[in-house]
Formats: sequence, structure tokens, C-alpha cells
Amino acid sequence: MTTFTINGRAVDVAAEPDTPLLWVIREHLKLTGTKFGCGIAQCGACTVHIDGEPTRSCQTFLEDVAGREVTTIEGLSPDASHPLQKAWISEQVPQCGYCQSGQIMQAAALLEHTPAPTREQIIAHMDGNICRCGTYVRIISAIQRAAQEG
Repeated sequence: MTTFTINGRAVDVAAEPDTPLLWVIREHLKLTGTKFGCGIAQCGACTVHIDGEPTRSCQTFLEDVAGREVTTIEGLSPDASHPLQKAWISEQVPQCGYCQSGQIMQAAALLEHTPAPTREQIIAHMDGNICRCGTYVRIISAIQRAAQEG
């Protein structure tokens, strides 16, 4: 059994220590907001926070989160009232929507550390989170809006 906290709730998970955190989140804990994209930590669809830092859950093992705090998109805000979630809707960011939870989690870490980021800081921080629909301009606008309104 591995014990850790997810979205503010302590959990015990019976899985092999080298099970990717992504599959623990989706299959064992039934939190499906975190998505599988590439499986090699290159696209960002599986981004969660571990102790407040954005982390690719597809390449993080269950044993790596023992005793730690994990936050998924479901834990960012229980009622979708986080400034980024509201800005995502206002700026009409999603097209297919598949990458959006990872994008939002990556952006949330930026705003936590840099409440008023420049456009250049946003671009640098979000580099590596891929949107196959190409909504990068809207993503930047949504992050700027959340920073202003947050």
C-alpha cells in the first residue's frame, strides 16, 4: 500500500510501486480529468501538481508520491471557479479539449509563483504543453485574463 494525499484527501493505493501515477489517478482513484497523451512526458496532457509543482504523471511512479500532496484538475477547484477555469471559458480556449486539464494545471503553477507574468514568461512556462488544435494564442490570453482577474 502506498499512502499519499490527492486533492486534499488521504488515500491508500494497492498497486505496484512502479505503476505510473497517471494510471493510479485514472484507474484506481477514478479521477479521469488527467489525460494520457504521449506516455513519455513530452506533451503535458497528464500534468498534475506534486507538492505544488507541475509534474508529468505518466512518468512519475506511485512510489515517488508516497507521503506527498498530489493535485489534479478535479482538485484545482471543486466547482470550476478557479480564475483559470473561468478565463478558459471566457477566452473560448478549448476546441477538442483533450489537453486542457494539463494546460490549466501547468498555468496554475505559473500563476502561483508569478501572479502577474509577462507574455514571454507565459510562453516560456507553457512551452512543452502541446495543443494539437493550436489554441496557443487563446491559452496565452486566458492566462493573462486569469492573472488580471484572479
